[in-house]
Amino acid sequence: MLRIARRTVVAVLTVVVFLALVGLPLFVFPAVADDPKRVDVIMVLGGRQDGREEYAISLADQGLARTVLVSDPYTRPDTYMEAICDTPHRVRVVCFDPQPRTTRGEARFLRDEAQRNGWRSAMVVTFSPHVTRSDFIIGRCFPGDLVMVDYRERLPLTYWAWMYVYQTAGFVRAAFQSGC
Repeated sequence: MLRIARRTVVAVLTVVVFLALVGLPLFVFPAVADDPKRVDVIMVLGGRQDGREEYAISLADQGLARTVLVSDPYTRPDTYMEAICDTPHRVRVVCFDPQPRTTRGEARFLRDEAQRNGWRSAMVVTFSPHVTRSDFIIGRCFPGDLVMVDYRERLPLTYWAWMYVYQTAGFVRAAFQSGC
């Protein structure tokens, strides 16, 4: 009985270590632009309200884009988003409520705005665990040049573990959805 329990523990630990290693390039160290370049628009994906909105606006202020799309999928009142969306900026900031309130809804909004405005390049700002999956989803909708930018923040180990599960489930869901 002890031998079976020991083998089970070793097997479970082996699977956990394997999945953690496989997830490193997907969630912890995703492929992103080392030196963001000028694009037609910058889009900020909704999420943790962690400062990525201000970061994206600062990139636009540096001349990397004239317009920043800020996803605002939160219910009102939301003082964090109101402060961003209601404050005048040196660049054009467009806050939008994606439909559906997911990365897919954000991707569709970018696609529609790109068609309306003739945009052929976009920078997408999100946080590390979400970069690879959002690149996959947005790439299905936006036919132009897509630059992914990672807004790095310190995340607790427990949150990283949750992100491995959440983002993996999101990938599976996205893989079974067709089109944009």
